[in-house]
Amino acid sequence: MSSQKKKKQPSTVTVNRRASFDYHLGEELTCGMALNGPEVRLIRDHHVQLKGSFVTIRGSELWLNNLTLGAETARNIKLLATHKQIEALERAKVQGNTIVPVRLLAGGRHIKLVIATATGKKKYDKRQSIKKKDLDREARR
Repeated sequence: MSSQKKKKQPSTVTVNRRASFDYHLGEELTCGMALNGPEVRLIRDHHVQLKGSFVTIRGSELWLNNLTLGAETARNIKLLATHKQIEALERAKVQGNTIVPVRLLAGGRHIKLVIATATGKKKYDKRQSIKKKDLDREARR
């Protein structure tokens, strides 16, 4: 009998469904977050919303803005990524892409945020998304 510990797979705490509706999502990147104790507890208890939050690059650092944690609003949190990853995101930003948070993962010890580069959808793209979703729903019935 080996005493190997199984790594716990990260489970999704919350998903930013609005991001996939408003944007064409591109390349994804998983980042760590600089949090303190009460913030970690709120996230593990699912008292968090990604709706309306966005990622900015300030002074070669990634920041998650407007994260809603419990009763608090407009919380800014530093994201942990390598310099190469941040430079790649800066290049994407210069090309006209936006950086949006997609999912929040919590499993084991660490809490991670999945961010993606994205381009905005036009109104007719959004109408097509709604139409496709309705057709899929009808097919499932």
